[in-house]
Amino acid sequence: MSDSEPTSPVKSSTRKILAVLGRYFAPQWRPSVLLLLLLLTGIGLQLINPWILSQFIDQAVAGAPLNTLLKLAGAFLLFALLRQLDTVAESYLAANIGLRATNQLRSDLARHCLNLDMAFHNARTPGEMIERIDGDVDRLNNFFARFVIDLLGNLLLLIGVLILVWRIHWQVGAALTGFSLATFILLNRLRDIGVPLYREARQANAMLYGFIEERLAGTEDIRANGGVAYVMRRLLEHARRLFRADLKANLMSVSVFGFTRALFMAGTGVALGLSAFLYLDGILTIGAVYLSYRYTEVLLQPIEVINRQIQDLQQAGASVARVQDLLARTSRIQDTGTTPLPQNGALPVQFEDLTFGYIDDDNATGAPLELVLRGLSFTLPAGSVTGLLGRTGSGKTTLSRMVFRAYDPTGGAVRLGGLDLRAAPLADVRRAVGVVTQEIQLFHASLRDNLTLFDPAVPDAQIESVIRELGLGDWLDDLPDGLNTLLQPGGGGLSAGEAQLLAFVRVFLSDPQVVVLDEASSRLDPATERLLEQAITRLLTGRTGIVIAHRLGTIERVDNVIILERGQVLEFGARAALASDSSSRFSQLLATGLEEALV
Repeated sequence: MSDSEPTSPVKSSTRKILAVLGRYFAPQWRPSVLLLLLLLTGIGLQLINPWILSQFIDQAVAGAPLNTLLKLAGAFLLFALLRQLDTVAESYLAANIGLRATNQLRSDLARHCLNLDMAFHNARTPGEMIERIDGDVDRLNNFFARFVIDLLGNLLLLIGVLILVWRIHWQVGAALTGFSLATFILLNRLRDIGVPLYREARQANAMLYGFIEERLAGTEDIRANGGVAYVMRRLLEHARRLFRADLKANLMSVSVFGFTRALFMAGTGVALGLSAFLYLDGILTIGAVYLSYRYTEVLLQPIEVINRQIQDLQQAGASVARVQDLLARTSRIQDTGTTPLPQNGALPVQFEDLTFGYIDDDNATGAPLELVLRGLSFTLPAGSVTGLLGRTGSGKTTLSRMVFRAYDPTGGAVRLGGLDLRAAPLADVRRAVGVVTQEIQLFHASLRDNLTLFDPAVPDAQIESVIRELGLGDWLDDLPDGLNTLLQPGGGGLSAGEAQLLAFVRVFLSDPQVVVLDEASSRLDPATERLLEQAITRLLTGRTGIVIAHRLGTIERVDNVIILERGQVLEFGARAALASDSSSRFSQLLATGLEEALV
């Protein structure tokens, strides 16, 4: 096939499934071999019991001694018990294989998403991402656990039953073989017909979860502004979309199942009729008739299991496609730098003809929607503290994010210590730059884990020293388990000031060379803000600082001032010089009042 020929949907879906299956099923090959052995044992036990019962019937009709009948009955019960034990062991092992494989896939997806850039995450809600990472993977659990084993095992069971039925009589065997082949041909033709429908249902489910998560997070604002009716209407729209998508997918699945079962029941009727006719002609015994009928029922099991696996294959195809789509996403922030940043002392920050515009994550061309920063060129000397001012939307926060490489420039460069950030390892950049923002993310974990971000190497004594230096010593002493105290989800139980102080503890512990304070004190009450003054001064000492603020008190400690307007530098200079120059924009802001002017 040439490169220009389109790949069929069936082949494409099968290749994707086999690729994922090979990657995550291969490490489980040892328990899978054991699972296969258990399945083969179960097949043997399943085939032998009907034969024992048919012998019991024939022996009873022939007037065999009671002792012979008791032996046959005992053998039947023993093999039935062994089959139940085999089924329990098989189910446990299959669940273990499936969970191991899907947990590894969840881990890979979570790690991959954590490494994607901000453009990707800004375009998706947390609820949607939870459904993509957990919901789609959960659909693959049975696929990983049983698909290959069940498919192979039930094919062997099917072949075994047909062989035994042919041994009973060729006419019965031929009838069941024909109906089995017809059923398989039908299933093969319908193999991928449900994949688009299941994929649509999974996407609708993800959108519903994303909507619910986002609205629950904004419950207070929604109720305060009378938006409950609108939210409920939108929830109904999402639920209706999911209902319709699920209904279509399930109707397709049920239709295939019902049609194949009806076809097979017709075959069962033919086989039973033939057996009865052969019995009346004296060709088959009553035990053989029972055996023929029982094997026909047994034959239904592999057909149903294989049919169910085809349904799972359709759902797996939809989930695998979404998983692979997620894994195929690449970050625009490539960690390809190899030149290490200096690890000691403050670093100068340079912006060289910096241009930046946010990019729509679904835009394949990578062209920015609109430029937010335009041609910025200036240098922040090592050890200096610079105040960054500007109206909302002027580009202050965007500029600060460029310093720790949350985004890469559309044009120009950002340098630390003279080195382009793209030439340095990303870990070096994140180590060298510490950030404190208004929104503090606290996890449902111990205080220690929240402060060190789960780094066990940080000594407890160092953590306690920083906490007490920030004036939280009494608060720490009141905690029931000290650093091991479990914080509530989202920082519940902490005041805004306490949460902000904990964010400062994080930065102190990381000991960065460049510090970015993005409105870091805007949420604090005056008493708590005074408590931070000494700590902030110490934090900025010996480090290059960038302080973003609207408040006059926040920039009193800065050396230089930059005023941004519409993504361009309106004014840049020493704070003292600009303040004394009555014609400067900064001097006018001081006279007007920063809080009133910079809105």
